[in-house]
Amino acid sequence: MNFLLIVLSAILVLGPLVALHEWGHYIVARLCGVKVLTYSIGFGPKLLHWTSKKTGINYAISAVPLGGYVKMLDERESDVAHHEKHLAFNNQHPLKKIAIILAGPMMNFIIAIFLYWLLLMTPSEQLSTKIGSIVANSPASHATLQIGDEITAIDNKSVNTWQAITYALADRMGETGNIKVTVQNTDGTFSHQLPITNFMKSDGKPVDSLESLGILPWQPHIKPIVGEIGENSPAKRQGLQPNDKILSVNNQPISDWINFSQIIRENPEKMLTVNVLRADKTVTLDIIPQVVKDNMGHEYGQIGAGVKRSEVHIPDAYKKTVVYAPLPAMHQALNRTYDLSVMTVKSMGKMVTGLIGLDNISGPITIAKVANQSVNMGWQAVLSFMAIISLSLAVMNLLPIPVLDGGHLVYYTIELIRGKPLSEQVQIVGLNIGMILMGAFMLLAISNDISRLL
Repeated sequence: MNFLLIVLSAILVLGPLVALHEWGHYIVARLCGVKVLTYSIGFGPKLLHWTSKKTGINYAISAVPLGGYVKMLDERESDVAHHEKHLAFNNQHPLKKIAIILAGPMMNFIIAIFLYWLLLMTPSEQLSTKIGSIVANSPASHATLQIGDEITAIDNKSVNTWQAITYALADRMGETGNIKVTVQNTDGTFSHQLPITNFMKSDGKPVDSLESLGILPWQPHIKPIVGEIGENSPAKRQGLQPNDKILSVNNQPISDWINFSQIIRENPEKMLTVNVLRADKTVTLDIIPQVVKDNMGHEYGQIGAGVKRSEVHIPDAYKKTVVYAPLPAMHQALNRTYDLSVMTVKSMGKMVTGLIGLDNISGPITIAKVANQSVNMGWQAVLSFMAIISLSLAVMNLLPIPVLDGGHLVYYTIELIRGKPLSEQVQIVGLNIGMILMGAFMLLAISNDISRLL
């Protein structure tokens, strides 16, 4: 059942993005006077299809849901009747070819902008960007930053949410140098240069950007009292009970549940001596957190115990409502789409140069799992994830690799400059190279997905 839900979530999230990407190619091809033969969502055998009596176009849903395609009349693929030669794609002016190819990625950019626009116009209560705590021995702890300082910019980029701060910091992943953090408090506005080395990496593994820099948002003080315990969990097997109050772990006093949870996460498959208060008596337990992998394959510890629920009150100073009017929301949506596109391209460059490991590449399995998580979190999470995936599809498709839209754009730009297309032999060689590159990329992505599962 869980597998089925993951598949359905992936279809719900990715299906519209693929359909609209291909619709971009389809509608511009028709506007340019090119005859469209097939519009398909997915590849391979057709599961469902019908042919329009008016246009003769075959619309299909195919078996392999890893993309889609628009098949156009083309003399390079089949014989074309003399009276239809002017409708063939290969006989179009290079500018028309460029417009048709560019339409798919542009549609994905438009989708991302539209989704961000909707989200930014929706009121949401969020934590303010005031610093809630500073991690010891971190870049922030060695500066004059203080708890309560409100972060207003990272590297001169304005930020008003912790998500925006996270994106700005992620843009510096793998780098060495300084990050400029601008804050505001009752004394005025100040800028701090925080030194970083191989930012967001610890022992070669990526870590949280906020923890790496040492600035954390406000967190509630939650009493370390155990609530629900999962069946067949390490907590159940090793003697933890509901209403136990955690006193210490390996003789380290525990002040709140977040502190306890962090220790558990950081110690997978390690013996922990846990002292708990149970019915006014101290009980000592030996607990070994089981190892669990997140969607990126990073390991962490888990014992299967939840905190006893209690009401959490966020101080007014640490919360705010974020909402934009339509025009400012559009401006912010455009900026966010641009910034994330640039960050995506930079991240690809860092992978090539080795600043970021290739294990950060995700394939369809990870995407499907994250899609399922976003569905469980609500419609805003779904739209946000769809925007990110749509933007990634746009950037990926514009890479100058044959078989991708970007590779075709290179061909038709050269044709526009030369006044004639490249020879079929050159295009076939480029196609073969592109297929090898994309095949290797897909194998790496799926291999990463499988390694995370295992």
